[in-house]
Amino acid sequence: MKKKVISTVLCAAMVASMFAGCGNKAANNSTADNSAADNAAESSDAAATTEAGDAAAETEAASASDDAIANLIASTDGTVDIQLWCSELEAYQNVMKELTDKFKEQYSDVDFNITIGAVSEADAKDKILEDIDAAADVFVFADDQVNDLVNAGALQEVAATYTYDPKETNSEATVAAATKDGKLYAYPLTASNGYFLYYDSNIFSEEDVASWENLTAKAEEAGTKVGMNVADGWYLYGFFSGAGCELSMNEDNSNNCDWNSETGLAVAQSIENITSSPAFVSVQDQDAITMLNDGTLGAYVSGTWNTGSFEAKYGDGYAACKLPTFDVNGTATQMGSYAGYKFVGVNSHAKNVGWSMLLAEYLTNEESQLAIGNATSEGPANTVAAAQIDSPALVALAAQSEFADQQVVGNNYWDPAKALGQNLVDGATDLQAVLDDAVAGITQPVAE
Repeated sequence: MKKKVISTVLCAAMVASMFAGCGNKAANNSTADNSAADNAAESSDAAATTEAGDAAAETEAASASDDAIANLIASTDGTVDIQLWCSELEAYQNVMKELTDKFKEQYSDVDFNITIGAVSEADAKDKILEDIDAAADVFVFADDQVNDLVNAGALQEVAATYTYDPKETNSEATVAAATKDGKLYAYPLTASNGYFLYYDSNIFSEEDVASWENLTAKAEEAGTKVGMNVADGWYLYGFFSGAGCELSMNEDNSNNCDWNSETGLAVAQSIENITSSPAFVSVQDQDAITMLNDGTLGAYVSGTWNTGSFEAKYGDGYAACKLPTFDVNGTATQMGSYAGYKFVGVNSHAKNVGWSMLLAEYLTNEESQLAIGNATSEGPANTVAAAQIDSPALVALAAQSEFADQQVVGNNYWDPAKALGQNLVDGATDLQAVLDDAVAGITQPVAE
């Protein structure tokens, strides 16, 4: 806050100086040479003042930060207990242990007892809302849970910071997704919770992977399989959104959806055409990895969490790209997708709110995000850290991001969408009927 106040004062002083300079120039129009010299001197002084002011502001901000941490340490008595929840995946558990150990070393004047629990970011909201008081003090969660967690009063607002401002260091999209009603409620952690196409470049060319039609044709010829989990609303969305169909959420968490329109009908027919290929498989990740290890899967739509498996199996053929196009009434249509983010939140009922916020801030700073990205293959939200990770998967995700939307959808979407996807994989004959049923389920009112 002090930094902002100082900056505002400096800006006001600079504006006043500029107006004064313009007035002098007009009054002395007959002596242009002297005016030019005066203006040059004024510009030099202004530049020096600005640089000095910026330096002073930075020094003041650093001092304020140091003071806040010093006050936090001074006011701490006894052991600080903090419970942290993050993904159950081994890579996440290990890197979080390393980072929390470093945190304790950095603040060695305090006795910490930091325990790390295994709760998937996808399940965090449900687990927290079971009992907010008993939930973790700090937790990793997915971006689509912000609204419900804020409404339940479970998230501590990030109204003050200790070491850096998350709004200035992370991508605009992640900050916007962590913000509700103009207030920041979480610390951005990753910007890679989306999907794209992994493929073996020893089998497929860039032209082959550009469209589903080319991809399935080449897979049939090569005797391999390609696919994605069509019977899952998260992935199915990409087809309908790519064609311009609507899916949105209302304030009461109900949904709007027009997938049973003429365009939606054409999309459904396209999906059936793709999935009817003998080379196409609609399988979940677990089954896809089994096929990958058996050497029978040449390309698959998934996310960064499976990077290690595909990289190891495809070897020098390992490649990734944006999602393929698909044919809609004779027009090559780019698939859309969901773009998701992961955040670190602080429980508003945390036992030690100050230390919990400082830990959350530490776990999401540039160095920590880089460590997490290298350990998990996920893309950092921090823009500087993201630029330091070289990954074909993240390059593919970045290319797909142009066609991706943030996941904002009510709970009534998932089951009908899953059923719709399965009906299309099974080759439903009355497409209009299955679309009408799906839309009726997706848009049903939310029970009070």
